Amino acid sequence: MSPQYTEQEGLRLGLVGWVRNTRSGTVQGQVQGPAEEVEEMKVWLSKEGSPSSRITRASFSNQRTIDKLELSGFKTRY
Repeated sequence: MSPQYTEQEGLRLGLVGWVRNTRSGTVQGQVQGPAEEVEEMKVWLSKEGSPSSRITRASFSNQRTIDKLELSGFKTRY
């Protein structure tokens, strides 16, 4: 999955966070924002993704409610 498309989707939804490709061909990241938009991002990551991606599985972990955002912007990490 191209981090560029993921970054664009996160920004479109008004989320903050980061995303990166791993050496094993997976994508890792952290997303924060309103619960409804975070859920929409999870659906996008699970079912659509970037145009050239082949999604076989999506796993989300360490989910929690926060009082205020801990990150700013949405960035691609390398």
